[in-house]
Amino acid sequence: MSDSLDRLYAAVVAAKDLDPAVSKTARLYQRGLPKMAKKLAEEAVEVAIDAVAGTPDAVVRESADLLYNLAVLWAALDVRPADIWAEMDRRERLLGIAEKLPKSAIKQPAKLTKRSAPSIGTRPIVAIEGGRLRKHR
Repeated sequence: MSDSLDRLYAAVVAAKDLDPAVSKTARLYQRGLPKMAKKLAEEAVEVAIDAVAGTPDAVVRESADLLYNLAVLWAALDVRPADIWAEMDRRERLLGIAEKLPKSAIKQPAKLTKRSAPSIGTRPIVAIEGGRLRKHR
């Protein structure tokens, strides 16, 4: 599989400078990271929807689209497939191939109160309460 993704990545990088009128990849590069991220998220949602619907053929097609959009985003950020494979190897050494890093590895507040609401980085988590958007402080 990594050979296929490496070839896809190389093709995506090569298409960066093509005419956006004829190349979907060049068009994504031209539109920038927000558009690339949006396309990636859309494809991930489509994979999930097709999985819940129990349509394996559609999951296969949408997964290929997801991998394409992931390769485009990687290339735009100068993340090489080898970087991903190295992270996969590191995780396998730590946890085994089928595991992801546990949430306990992330520093969590001991007890959450209204005053000590969780945040992501320096941004507070936003909750919807009673149909209104409210920021925890």
